Amino acid sequence: MADIAATGSPSISASPKAAADNAALHRMIFIGLAATLLVLPFIPVIGYPFFLMKVLCFALFACAFNLMLGYGGLLSFGHAAYFGLASYVSAYTAKHWGLTPELSILLGTASGAVLGLAFGSLAIRRQGIYFAMITLALAQMVFFFSLQTPRFTGGEDGIQAVPRNNLFGLIPLGSDTSTYYLVAAVFLAGVALIYRVIHSPFGQVLKAIRDNEARAVSLGYRVNQYKLAVFVLSATLAGLAGSMKAIAVQLASLTDVHWSMSGEVVLMTLVGGMGTVFGPIIGAAVIISMQNFLAGLGAWVTVVQGAIFVVCVLIFREGIVGVIGKWIKRPL
Repeated sequence: MADIAATGSPSISASPKAAADNAALHRMIFIGLAATLLVLPFIPVIGYPFFLMKVLCFALFACAFNLMLGYGGLLSFGHAAYFGLASYVSAYTAKHWGLTPELSILLGTASGAVLGLAFGSLAIRRQGIYFAMITLALAQMVFFFSLQTPRFTGGEDGIQAVPRNNLFGLIPLGSDTSTYYLVAAVFLAGVALIYRVIHSPFGQVLKAIRDNEARAVSLGYRVNQYKLAVFVLSATLAGLAGSMKAIAVQLASLTDVHWSMSGEVVLMTLVGGMGTVFGPIIGAAVIISMQNFLAGLGAWVTVVQGAIFVVCVLIFREGIVGVIGKWIKRPL
């Protein structure tokens, strides 16, 4: 039921054979993705580890957001709060406490989880646009907190020159290439976790709630508990992405908690394909690539992004990966 909904194609069979074929396809795609990440730094033009790290961090961020929107049916306009706060915590602990990267990332991820639990407990009490507005309001509180606490966040300057230190105190991360492979490994682990969640009994219940909440309630499921669980899980993974970004890019700034960051992750998800496993990865790659390679256009980059978004909405109604999945009649 859920995989059919993800592609928008009723012709996709949900039989055991079809499910096995889909799983095999996804396994091949995942292996291909891992192999591609392994060799990407050595490919000219796009093989800049710094740029690739940024793409992977935002791709994980988009995948985390898609878990809540595409599979839980919860639209948040404030996901930058978890991404940004985790970025600050990770950067602060690495620079001022001298913690190793894995500890800084774990603390940043934990801060995203705690904030997600606090905000999610409030937000899930409402539905639809009210839920979205509550998440936006709560995220703005985090933004103003970050702005008004320069001793922690650095204010408008942010936390710059974040040291990478040595992984586990042993493996040096001084070069961009070594840090890239750390980010790639964490990214693949995050995507694998999200895939497992989506295809678990918990994920099936989430999709049932997304498709028909009233029916899920009538079947005896405690809907709010499932919503809170996916909210916290999504916030945790967003925090992981933000923590990695702070270490990889060596910067945590107000941009990470600004409302526009929440808008960007929505854009990435919709362009790539909401409710698809691999769509947010493609969406993040498209958006970050535009920001990077069209930087010479200045403020016009946002106009180009808007035009591409309009084209995607008109031509690729299910997103880039969603349309491809519809063409091949397989959920991606």
